[in-house]
Amino acid sequence: MAGFLKVEGTRIVDDNGKEVILRGAGLGGWMTFVVDHQEGSEDVQSHPPSGFPGCEFQIRDALAQVLGQDKASFFFDKFLEYFFEEPDAVFFKSLGLNCIRIAINYRHFEDDMNPRTLRPNCFKHLDRVVSLCAAQGIYTILDMHTAPGGQNNGWHSDHGTHVASFWIHKDFQDRLIWLWTEIATHYKDEKWIAGYNPMNEPADPQHKGLIAYYDEVHAAIRSADPNHILFFDGNTFAMDFSRFPDDAASRWPNSAYSIHDYSVYGFPSAPEPFARTEEQKEKMRRSYEKKREWMDKRGLCVWNGEWGPVYARQEHDGDATDEINERRFDVLQEQLDMYHKDRLSWSIWLYKDIGLQGMVHVSPSTPYIQLLSGFLQKKYRLAVDPWGDDDKFVKHVYEPIIDMIKDAVPNEAHRRLYPYPLWTLERRVTRLTRCILVGEFLVMEWTDHFKGMDETQLDDLAKSFKFENCLKRGRLNQILQGHAIQTGRL
Repeated sequence: MAGFLKVEGTRIVDDNGKEVILRGAGLGGWMTFVVDHQEGSEDVQSHPPSGFPGCEFQIRDALAQVLGQDKASFFFDKFLEYFFEEPDAVFFKSLGLNCIRIAINYRHFEDDMNPRTLRPNCFKHLDRVVSLCAAQGIYTILDMHTAPGGQNNGWHSDHGTHVASFWIHKDFQDRLIWLWTEIATHYKDEKWIAGYNPMNEPADPQHKGLIAYYDEVHAAIRSADPNHILFFDGNTFAMDFSRFPDDAASRWPNSAYSIHDYSVYGFPSAPEPFARTEEQKEKMRRSYEKKREWMDKRGLCVWNGEWGPVYARQEHDGDATDEINERRFDVLQEQLDMYHKDRLSWSIWLYKDIGLQGMVHVSPSTPYIQLLSGFLQKKYRLAVDPWGDDDKFVKHVYEPIIDMIKDAVPNEAHRRLYPYPLWTLERRVTRLTRCILVGEFLVMEWTDHFKGMDETQLDDLAKSFKFENCLKRGRLNQILQGHAIQTGRL
């Protein structure tokens, strides 16, 4: 390893000018407990990689109430330790993949009640994983997945509401600028970090605050770290670059631009099963090209920071599971073929979860899944986690609310609230009722499963997430490995 990666025109290159195509996955559900995520397609939503309801701050507070702060902190620390260890990095590298996007929550570094002060040992786990990856020749990208006050309408930004307050409170913005300065100072000499992703899926209704934030965070990071690449997400969940400045190349040098290219065909909400028809493939390509169009017109570097289908599960989809998943793998392959032609760097969502989408997933026989299996089934029936959800059991409950709003607000234009059209009226209602309201009522039920446990029992639960206690999604990994080999021949 000689030097830092950098952006040169439309390409990422090493210090010898040789192109480096980053191929990897997101480490979601680790340093941010994403329960609501991924808006970057026509109609996709979110799923908790680790089975938690509500927001991260809610479950941390609730578990402390049940176990006491010391034991709750012990459990979460062990969870962070076991979720990604050396065997994970070795396996990841064995597939020919070379980059992990690490989703982080600002709360790991700063307490809202003690702002602008780093928490003790806040870099412990992040340092460990960056080092584990570096030892295997894997780059990392640090992704600020949550911002103070919330940077978008989804509660995966860990603010407990659908109002993105980051854009209306200057102090929230200043705090994140401060935090990025601290992170950049800490990692300025780490050459196996490919770069920083200053904000995941921003949703700024006015489109102006985001550009101002990018100006400020660019200046702040560069004051501490002149070398690492910055990966800027588009507005409205990494889909819209139309209000970005035309002088971006000179204004933010050594930067790439991040799209999130989820295809509707990779989800239960698909309008039809994916059969690789020319019409379907053309629709998929148009969606992808639209997201990157602004960058292509200006000769800028594009990075696909999130993408990938979800997969059927036997306990929910029965005899149709294999057929559904073969179609999802076809979606995966079709997207990879597009990316290969464009020499695109990408990060699939995600590396590890409890069975919906990960390259590896926690075994059903582990203590964690055994303890929570009934609760997870209940969450599925209630469609509380909209990532790959099936609302067939509860749709009749929410339809009257939607109909009532349509009757009460007959002017359709008045119902088109930002981020429309990504959030339709139907999606907005289900987000605010099912996912936020019902989700927060389930938090204490989740924590009740931990009542009376000692540290040995909590440690056993956390060990469920160790690599040796996970199952591999073989076909997914085979396809990713094949693409990595193909890309390596370029």
